[in-house]
Formats: sequence, structure tokens, C-alpha cells
Amino acid sequence: MESNFVDYVKIYCRSGKGGKGSMHLRHVKYNPNGGPDGGDGGKGGSIILRGNHNYWTLLHLKYERHIFAEHGGNGGRDKCHGTDGKDVYIDVPCGTVVYNAETGKYVCDVTYDGQEVMLLKGGRGGLGNFQFRTATNQAPRYAQPGEPMQEMTIILELKLLADVGLVGFPNAGKSTLVSSLSNAKPKIANYPFTTMEPSLGIVGYRDNKSFVMADIPGIIEGASEGKGLGLRFLRHIERNSLLLFMVPGDTDDIKREYEILLNELQQFNPEMLDKHRVLAVTKCDMLDEELVEMLKETLPQDLPVVFISAVTGYGLDELKDVLWNELNAESNKLNVITSEDSLVHRDKDMSRFAQELADEGEDEDIEYIDEDDIEDIEDFEYEDFDDEA
Repeated sequence: MESNFVDYVKIYCRSGKGGKGSMHLRHVKYNPNGGPDGGDGGKGGSIILRGNHNYWTLLHLKYERHIFAEHGGNGGRDKCHGTDGKDVYIDVPCGTVVYNAETGKYVCDVTYDGQEVMLLKGGRGGLGNFQFRTATNQAPRYAQPGEPMQEMTIILELKLLADVGLVGFPNAGKSTLVSSLSNAKPKIANYPFTTMEPSLGIVGYRDNKSFVMADIPGIIEGASEGKGLGLRFLRHIERNSLLLFMVPGDTDDIKREYEILLNELQQFNPEMLDKHRVLAVTKCDMLDEELVEMLKETLPQDLPVVFISAVTGYGLDELKDVLWNELNAESNKLNVITSEDSLVHRDKDMSRFAQELADEGEDEDIEYIDEDDIEDIEDFEYEDFDDEA
């Protein structure tokens, strides 16, 4: 069954070209030398990205292989201005990043609701010969053509916006925790990579307060190099305000697993180490109090540590208190404010870009329309052949 969670879309976009200015001389009864009266061409339509909080995925754009803006109309006689082409707005969920599909270069991103980003600007309309009249050139017989259109094949990539992002190896209990703290119903099973797509859950807190938790598919060692599902989902962690590392309590070396996870994030994007972090030791229903005290001495001392069991509910209230305090810490608030404009998006690695497109099912060639054919159709004038017949 095909998933409705779409976080990767490839689209060919083209703005509208500007209309041609008119070269027309006014000849009417009793005014044979009326002078130039050619109007200006209209502006071509632009392609604009717009953030919309009503969308959570890129599913509505999955089958939009081409997005075209209208061309500007040509100018006419009597100083008639050509019609402006309509702008095309592409509504995307907050957290969408745009890359050039041919070069892998970062183009722009949309981070908040209502934000508008000009992706492709429409061509300006050409000036009619009326605009070129002067005292010494009272009947100019020339006009400007419109500016050409802009085109680009883009990759829209969604990075989930959430307060808390779960980081851990497969079967660390991430989905179980989300299902226990919220009404989300992620798939839960006793085998690796049960979670194949990220899911969001709203965690209720005291006094009708809440925060959003993102269940990210499991990360394995080497994920930053493309192993497992790493590259496909590591990007969803970049937008989270707080990272909750989850390591099972029956692990041989909890500190080592935490350091492996931390290293993968550093290799993928070093800026993620600046985020606040919390370590949750899961599946503690299998541990006694004496063993828990022994484990505390071996765990990292530079971040809050909470022992929990999502099955029995042990430690969940303490975990929510710790997460809420970290989310509302002054240092974390400052990071949130500055990270919106300072988040650095790396260009795509072209050596792996083709394979990444194939993995996402976006390796198909988009059929481009021949602009020469369009020009011929638009400029074709029908003639009356009745007299010749």
C-alpha cells in the first residue's frame, strides 16, 4: 500500500514571459498623422511559494509534474496595455526546502504560515512605440519585445517542524512512547524499521498546555553516509527545537550508543549539536532500582537523563516535566529565534543525488515542452483564403 506521507517532490516550473509592446501609428479620419499609439505588453506571471499550515505533507503536489504561469498579453493600438499574466501560488507545508534538481543547489525555504517566497519571476512586458516618442523622433517605428520566461526543475523537500524530535536506533521504543503520550497511532512491532515514515503527536501537559513530538524512523551507524534510511529521514531532525535521545535500558553500553547517535547527527549537520538534548533510558520495567542507580553513574553528565517505561507509564510524567522545562529554557528560546534565519541548508551531494531521487521515485524524466512550438502557435495568424479559392 502506497503511503500518503510524501516529503519529496520533483516539479518543472516556468514563469510567464512578458508581452510584446505594440508598434502602431494612429491613422483616423481628420487626423492622418496621429503619431504613435502602441501600448505596452503585460507582465508575465510569477511562480510564488506560500507557506500553509493546513498542509502536513507534499501529497497534493505529488502528481503536479508541471506548473506554468500565464504569459503577459501583447500591447495594442490606442495605447492599450496588454493583460498581466496571473501569478501561480504553490502552497507548501511549513518547513519545506527547495533545491535545484539539476545542480543540487539550495534555492530557498518556507518556514512559517503565510510566508511568500518568489521562486521564478515573470518577464516584464515590452514598451510600445508610444513610450519612445521624442521631439526629434515623433513617429518611432519600433517597440520592445517582452522579457523571456524563467524555468527551473525543483525538488521540494519537507523537513518536519516539531518541538521534540526522537532520535534512536530501531526498536528503541520511540513509537511506543509517542503512542503513550499522545493520540498518535504509529505502527508498533518487534522488528527493526517498523516505522517507515515520520509521524507527529501532540503531547498534552498541565494547564491545557501542549507540545509537538515527532517520531523519526530509526537511525543506524553510518546513516549520515546513506546507510539504512538515514539520509531520507535525518533531515526531519534539523527543524526540531529539542532532541530526545532514546536508548533501551537492556543495552550493553548506553553511553556508547548515545555517542554513536550523536556522531551521526554531527556528520550529517554539525549545527544539530547546538540543540538542547535529553536522554531517555527506555524499557526500564525490566530493571530494578539497584541496577538503575548503577547505570546512572555510567551515563553522560552533560544532559538531563530520565528512566522511563512507555508500557507501564513509569517516569513519563517526569519526562514531560523535563521536556517542558528544556523547551522553555531561555537559552533554547534564543536558539529558536535565531535558528529560523541562520539554519544552514547544505547543497545536495550530486554523487548521491541521482540515487536519492531513485529511492524517492523521482528519477523519471520530466517531458519538457518545446518553447519554439509554443511561439509558432501563439504567433500564427489565420488568413482568409476564400478569395483565392
